[in-house]
Amino acid sequence: MSLMLNQDAQMRLAMFFLSLVLLSFSLPAQTAELGYQRLFTIHGSNTLGEELMPNLVSAFLNDRGARGVRIESGAIENQRFVRGYWSNSGQAIEVLVAAHGSGTGYRHLASGAGDIAASSRPITSAEHALLSPFGDMRSSGHEHVVAIDGLSIIVHPSNPLQSLTVEQVAQIFSGDIQDWSQLGLPQGRITRYARDDKSGTWDSFKSMVLSNRYRLANDALRFESTAQLSDQVSRDRNGIGFVGLSSVRSAKAIAIADGDVTPLRANDFTVATEDYALSRRLYLYTKVVPRDSLLAEFLAFVLHDKGQAVVAQSGFVSQQLQTSSPEYYAQRPERFQQVAEHAQRLSLNFRFREGSSQLDNKAMQDIERLAEFMQNNPQYRLLLVGFGDQGRDPEWSQLLSRLRAMTVRRELVRLGVYPRQSLGFGEYLPIASESHFAGRQKNRRVEVWLTPNTRWHEQALSSLN
Repeated sequence: MSLMLNQDAQMRLAMFFLSLVLLSFSLPAQTAELGYQRLFTIHGSNTLGEELMPNLVSAFLNDRGARGVRIESGAIENQRFVRGYWSNSGQAIEVLVAAHGSGTGYRHLASGAGDIAASSRPITSAEHALLSPFGDMRSSGHEHVVAIDGLSIIVHPSNPLQSLTVEQVAQIFSGDIQDWSQLGLPQGRITRYARDDKSGTWDSFKSMVLSNRYRLANDALRFESTAQLSDQVSRDRNGIGFVGLSSVRSAKAIAIADGDVTPLRANDFTVATEDYALSRRLYLYTKVVPRDSLLAEFLAFVLHDKGQAVVAQSGFVSQQLQTSSPEYYAQRPERFQQVAEHAQRLSLNFRFREGSSQLDNKAMQDIERLAEFMQNNPQYRLLLVGFGDQGRDPEWSQLLSRLRAMTVRRELVRLGVYPRQSLGFGEYLPIASESHFAGRQKNRRVEVWLTPNTRWHEQALSSLN
């Protein structure tokens, strides 16, 4: 009898443990063995996941009142856990950030294993189709621009090279240019350093530089880690590589031109405006997020001032507005010259959806940022300046550029901000080559300028009508 009781007790004990196992599978948000409540999971880009996303999650949890927040490395390379506990309940919490390439983010989002896909490039058509059951992933409810990054071309600090065109960069990395002497520099066989195939940085480089005309040379050295790549270039006198703006480290970044336009170096302003030839947006993609969810609160935190301050602290370019008088605007249209001499430019460009007169998702976010900026800075008057690509008819191009400026104006008026003037200068001052669609798309932009709110400037602006 006692043996039967022991067997019965063992059976109940086995069933108890089995129920715990099944419960752990039925609640994927729980890390059962550690007792942490999994709040959400981020998969994707190494560029975002190495530091930026853990820093944003950490700042968000602290802002929400969590205590003991810390960033820990996981057992798998390029995996981070942001952990702490809620001060009111004592519940241990964590957020997983797995950084194994932008493509992995979309796959985890599609399978349900991830809540956020972090990507250093826009979603591709194939990925968009994969996620189509969840809605239009290119719409504002799904696509969120978290920061702007510049793809810096880096060389050894002693390399005398100052600038390259995008075409020359492509020729170097494809192997068409093998020696520095082919660029008029001292002789030395070029060593190419590139990111690995799963990297969003590689995807961006392949799209912006190699395009469909070039293939990466077989002898290129590949890296999963951006930091390791940069450090290798800084030790190799014949090395050249590409990294995000935040990962230049001890290497030397050179100026880049898209075609015959002025070469620009990547800095906070040229990247924020996306005037720099190899600037790129960093994205978060989500399924539909309920407004009252913790995930919605996290996205709102990321996109506004507190989160954007973390973006800047992490070495990326934030979307917080700053003013500048850029040197590459030394020559301006004569009718704009008298005003621009005493004006400052804001660090944003409004751009439009491909093949559309509608503002893109970032532009709609920037409308709200600009409206808030103007409400807090009544000493300025707002001037919207539209530019376009080279069309068959310069007058038609000028008209379209002004219509783009008026589109921005209409959205600002909706928020109670009334720009003083909307101008169009057509194909003047291109910032990208007109030989490809992406360049023409980039030239179709609306810049934002600020003038002092004085009677003199009022008269000067009136003369532009």
